[in-house]
Amino acid sequence: MKRTHYVAEIDARKHAGKRVTVAGWTHEIRDFGAVKFVILRDRTGLIQLTFKKGGSASATALKNADALVKETAIACTGIVVEKTVAGVGRELLAEELEIISPVLKQVPFEVTGKVPADIDVRLNHRIIDLRRPETTAVFKIRSEAQRAFRDACYELGCQEITPPCLVSSSTEGGANLFSLKYFEQQAFLAQSPQLYKQLAVLGGMDRVFMITPVFRAEKHNTTTHLNEVTQMDVEIGFADANDALDALEKVTLHILAHVKKNCARELEMLGSKISVPKKISRHDYDEIVEALNSSGVEFKWGEDFPKDVEEKIPELFGEELFFITNWPTKTRAFYSMPFEEKPDICKAYDLIYKGLEIASGAQRIHDPNLLVQQLKLHGLHPHDFESYIDAFRYGAPPHAGWSIGLERLTMKLANRSNIRECSLFPRDRHRLTP
Repeated sequence: MKRTHYVAEIDARKHAGKRVTVAGWTHEIRDFGAVKFVILRDRTGLIQLTFKKGGSASATALKNADALVKETAIACTGIVVEKTVAGVGRELLAEELEIISPVLKQVPFEVTGKVPADIDVRLNHRIIDLRRPETTAVFKIRSEAQRAFRDACYELGCQEITPPCLVSSSTEGGANLFSLKYFEQQAFLAQSPQLYKQLAVLGGMDRVFMITPVFRAEKHNTTTHLNEVTQMDVEIGFADANDALDALEKVTLHILAHVKKNCARELEMLGSKISVPKKISRHDYDEIVEALNSSGVEFKWGEDFPKDVEEKIPELFGEELFFITNWPTKTRAFYSMPFEEKPDICKAYDLIYKGLEIASGAQRIHDPNLLVQQLKLHGLHPHDFESYIDAFRYGAPPHAGWSIGLERLTMKLANRSNIRECSLFPRDRHRLTP
């Protein structure tokens, strides 16, 4: 190992006077002749390395320090300084410095952020962009959100599964599918794990969760859509819409609390504030439509909320986190359970966070005859879904579930304005590399 400690593990008081080795990249260099300061960056933070001529640094260390340029991969051994005056809060009196890998090509933009770079330039050189402290912070938040999701799902008694990404037909209906040749057959990239998580519940797993990529061949070019995204899904057997809503509320609040606690430094760096309410309010679709029209925003019942309208809804209720429940049946997927007494409304719901839909779900139809009826109402052909429908002819229990869009959730948690910043290597209408 080239290091004994990550930067964040070094406590100036606890480790004062101790010899440690850190490794990372050269973030900044300041040369004052008799003394040189090098800021080293690893994934956890920054530390100042101090090289004094005639001090503790070896001749080789001083020579290597003179050869440094920004983004050189280095390892440094030195003594931890207790009363540091370094702006980064941690300092080593350098003894040895190893150049692990030099920079052989001009770095395309300033990693320190002192000179802003356009998002397309950053994404074109994503390997460099990932070194930016802000980008590191985004993906720390994303990672912790995934961790919290898994922990909460296990607490719910769910079992993790991995659905296929290659499918033989549409899983939601419609034509927004990427097709590919699969030996002698035509196959598609899954636009949703929906049918498979239902089949897992019908197969007796009862409660399942998954974190899986999905693909949608939609020619959009917005700051909130990608063509490959990551979904965090749950499906619960012997349950109705309210059971699933309760589960989604519990999981969401756990994610918010976990990220707020474990990513305080990253949230502060990104200018993000997370509030964790005791409960998440539930507003009926009809209530939302009435509130919009009363506020002067003309909106027709039976439609989905466009982005500009969706952003205004939080202002109407003074809440940044809430559910919208009981949607018009025609606006939702064919498998959403309609109310028996009012079939034009279904038991579906969305979760809105900071003006953006981050999750959606519904109670599912478990009656095969009703499934056939709803497929026809949505303009789909039941024979295309025969194997799916057939699974409900063997004693299917009522069940419900939902999906959280991980990139959208991360976007709001990390206070980002473009979803591409929350995907490691984003795929949109024009971007297929790197």
